Amino acid sequence: MAHWTQLDAAPIPGGGTLKLLQRGDSEFSITLGHNELMNSRLRGSEEALATLAAGRLGQRARPRFLIGGLGMGFTLRAALAALPADAEITVAELIPAVIAWARGPLAPIFAGCLDDPRVTIREADVTGLIRAGRASYDAILLDVDNGPDGLMVEANDRLYDFAGLSAAKAALRKGGVLAIWSAGPDRSFTQRLRMSGFDVEEKKVRANASGGGARHVIWLATQAAANSDPRARRAATAGATRRNARKP
Repeated sequence: MAHWTQLDAAPIPGGGTLKLLQRGDSEFSITLGHNELMNSRLRGSEEALATLAAGRLGQRARPRFLIGGLGMGFTLRAALAALPADAEITVAELIPAVIAWARGPLAPIFAGCLDDPRVTIREADVTGLIRAGRASYDAILLDVDNGPDGLMVEANDRLYDFAGLSAAKAALRKGGVLAIWSAGPDRSFTQRLRMSGFDVEEKKVRANASGGGARHVIWLATQAAANSDPRARRAATAGATRRNARKP
């Protein structure tokens, strides 16, 4: 088997280095330390992040999507395939090198999708775009870090705390969906979403589009029904937490 060759490296905010690796002619990997963050052979759950969100929305005129994290472009390409010609997609990517890789060695994977007229790439923290947008998006898709349990940048945690979820809710249009990718389940985060006023569905999806690989998690969160009492939700969630704590 061919060995990995390092093509480039880039520092990330707060310390640490992302590395872009290649093996053979067409396999690429982005790593942080000893952790592989993404691999060009494993795209199923990243694609599902977009297709599940688009399916939840149904048919909307001029849908506006905000994607947090460019990665290898699998979520973006899936969104473009699922959305109509009048859609608008903004992708926020914090690390400049990731954008450069998309237009450089990873260009065959991106297959020209960065030049689609529906797409705007912003070199920015997605947190700022969420907070600046009030009822601006039909869907917000977050594939940032390793999910709510951050690995790369400590500041990413603010996307997933109560303040971050409140900002995301305010940035969504009526009936919009917040879709979040994670490497694994997180019961406390599911409860946090519900306590923040979202109806939540948790989907388990395979890393590989063919149905193999690790099981990842995607949360699909929409505004809770108008007649749902937030105090009752908090009480129910707190009760469930206490019951779970008593279990051996």
